[in-house]
Amino acid sequence: MARTRGPRFKVSRSFGVNVCGHPKALKRGAKPLRKISEYGKQLREKQKLKAYYGVLEKQFARYVEKALKAKENPGEKLILRLEMRLDNIVYRLGFANSIRQARQMVNHGHFLVNGNKIDIPSYELQVGDSITLREKSRSTQLFKDNFAASNIVAPYLEKNIDGYTGKVATLPQREDIPIEITESLIVEYYSK
Repeated sequence: MARTRGPRFKVSRSFGVNVCGHPKALKRGAKPLRKISEYGKQLREKQKLKAYYGVLEKQFARYVEKALKAKENPGEKLILRLEMRLDNIVYRLGFANSIRQARQMVNHGHFLVNGNKIDIPSYELQVGDSITLREKSRSTQLFKDNFAASNIVAPYLEKNIDGYTGKVATLPQREDIPIEITESLIVEYYSK
């Protein structure tokens, strides 16, 4: 499986926002921005969205292609599809400190979706899907600490701390997704 390897904090500083989800990512401050062209702004937004979700170019292009075919707003549809990935929902529920950590946990088969073991980070969840930490994994201190410490849950998710479960209650609205992106620039970039 291909994955992004490289300086996460450096990428966060270059964009000026915490794209890796790590609490120390912007500790040294952001790099000052220089004057940038319209194409540069579009490219920057695309790269920022890819960095938020840890998706590589080929997979991201497939997400964009499907979003552009949708009848609704393609920018919102793109973000919605990325937000509903299993690794991202595991991160939003608080099982992991970052999307990278969530992806590794999913790859190692620690989660059940509707009672079935799923080890594909890009698995797309639907409304009503239940994510449960496997019984064998509940004794791991890392999971206990992360899940108990994270008390901020997205409004479209339900969390049960005692049962180590979470559920996708509704489809997320754009304003519920905590990322700083101008999705119209991404659509313009791919509409050329």
